[in-house]
Amino acid sequence: MSAPAHVDPRLLRGFLAVAEELHFTRAAARLYVAQQALSRDVRRLERELGAELFLRTTRQVTLTADGERLVRYARRALQAQDDLLAAFGQARPLLVDLNFPDQVTARRVLHRARELAPDHELMARYESGLTGAAGEMVAGRLDASFGRYAGLDPALRAQLDHQPVRLEPMAVVLPDDHPLAALERVPLAALAGETVYAGAGNPRTPEWTDLARQLFEGRGIEVAAPVPLAVGDEEFQRIMAKMRNPILAVVDFPAMPRAVLRPLVDPVPLSPVSLVWRKGLTHPGFDAVRRAAAELSAAEGWLRRPVDGWIPASDLVLIRT
Repeated sequence: MSAPAHVDPRLLRGFLAVAEELHFTRAAARLYVAQQALSRDVRRLERELGAELFLRTTRQVTLTADGERLVRYARRALQAQDDLLAAFGQARPLLVDLNFPDQVTARRVLHRARELAPDHELMARYESGLTGAAGEMVAGRLDASFGRYAGLDPALRAQLDHQPVRLEPMAVVLPDDHPLAALERVPLAALAGETVYAGAGNPRTPEWTDLARQLFEGRGIEVAAPVPLAVGDEEFQRIMAKMRNPILAVVDFPAMPRAVLRPLVDPVPLSPVSLVWRKGLTHPGFDAVRRAAAELSAAEGWLRRPVDGWIPASDLVLIRT
């Protein structure tokens, strides 16, 4: 790998996004740029460095040895740039975790925040779960995230703060040939005897599995045993299609092949979503994120609880405080 006189930090940010996602489409969505533009930037960086950074096939993207080596240097270089900007009163990029690309609530909040603060760089990340994101926030590698704040370990909550944003109605994803798939809405009691996937064993999402266990308790519904951890949406869909278990989800969950999404009723279970950040965070872009979350929550009635809505008592206490 040769050493150019100057490397544009934007190229390094694009490279890191692809290195972390190992998927150009997801990396482009995270950066809110066109995939073609991101591919051009990566090729330009490869030319400037005189090194191949990724091995690309029709099925996967992997880092080369040079790419793996560059990850360490790129992170250090970008951190140094952020520190320099902060030292002279200029805002560094705000890093906001959306959990995954199709998370509607978080994506809408970030989109609105970008409209409110067009002069600030608000960058998306995808940690796939609030517990995973919480560790990154505490370590200072991430600024904010979305998810079930009450489901975090109390030691993590002590270092974080939150703003309730939405009570998301929950749903179940069913194989299209499942007997319940013919229903427009699935009563919770109808899942008795089923084994439902709820992320068990995923170290990034124990807050979601805990919510499922509280919901299923006393209803004759089992939480499915852990499955191999999936990297990306496509791999997750392949694993779930092979397992063919119902999947606990929310009503905005993206479509899956050979499956249908059905809202849960009687009662309507609600997944509490908060904007979560590390205590002491100050950033003009973050002010816009908080305003966007409050604005959308009020306009859409996101925190309105249905008469037959179910929510764990522990979550209800934190939403009211």
